[in-house]
Amino acid sequence: MGELVLPEVAAALVTSNKVTADNVLRLRREVYRDGVATRVEAEALFAIDGACRDRCEEWDEFFIEAVTDYLVNLEAPQGYVSPENAQWLIRAISKDGVVDTRTEIELLIKVLEKAKQSPAMLSAFALKQVAEVVVNGQGALAKGRTARAGTVTLADVEMLRRVLYAFGGEGQAMVTRDEAEVLFDINDATIEAQNDPSWSDLFTKAIGYSLLASFGYVQPTRDEALAREEWLNDTDINIGGFFGRVFAGGLRDFTEKVFSDTSVENAYAERNARFAADNRIAESICSDEALWLVERIGRDGTLHANERQLLQFIAQEARDVHPKLQPLLDKVA
Repeated sequence: MGELVLPEVAAALVTSNKVTADNVLRLRREVYRDGVATRVEAEALFAIDGACRDRCEEWDEFFIEAVTDYLVNLEAPQGYVSPENAQWLIRAISKDGVVDTRTEIELLIKVLEKAKQSPAMLSAFALKQVAEVVVNGQGALAKGRTARAGTVTLADVEMLRRVLYAFGGEGQAMVTRDEAEVLFDINDATIEAQNDPSWSDLFTKAIGYSLLASFGYVQPTRDEALAREEWLNDTDINIGGFFGRVFAGGLRDFTEKVFSDTSVENAYAERNARFAADNRIAESICSDEALWLVERIGRDGTLHANERQLLQFIAQEARDVHPKLQPLLDKVA
């Protein structure tokens, strides 16, 4: 029933170029008449969103809710965004890889937040929207921005954190290679800029913690490492400060405690076993990760401040490092 009525309603709204609170109420009834949004209904909502500039406050909330519901809850298994649906969303909200509106940015983040799992490229795509405004001063996030292009602001860092945390669903414990590539691109483009100090902290820890797992280490979850209140409120660029607060005594001390006999016997035994399994998997790609970092750092022939800080972080926390990475670490010793 909803699919038959909604396109007709949507066409009328597109023609009028206006969405009122009463319109939203009717749309909500039609969309959820059968309990969940469908592809036809989601596409009709995108048509309204793209055409109607005169819109009530209720519209954005409903639009984000309904499209997220379709992507996350409609198709089995619930909670998992398929690669096909991720591509559909990207096509719907962007042109030439750039998202059109702030509402669609919020939709993208909401999908990442609500999904138990989604393709890594979807999170990387969201991070690229921040990169677009940082590097080129363009995109949906450019409205109201006063900083010049080529500079990372505190607001940019907060948005990057939102995306990284939003993608922290099942199976996404730490930063993925796709995400790390975008963070490196931003760093390369702003290497000499007067960036907010929080950028150095985010860049170092987001990539550093992820790489430590490939060196055979127990890593904190994304929730613990990227979204803890202590980090969100921290503008100190001291690379050891946050880690010391989360794991008193540092990573080595934390690792020893986790795998001690008394620890294995306590209530954390199951989690410890998971950590051990994750590390065994991580160790198998140690060479690959080390080679990737060697190729990614110092592309212009110079080790810049954030790259040096990342290497120092790894040197400080890693017990064993793959030989491919050692020459770089020697440069910052």
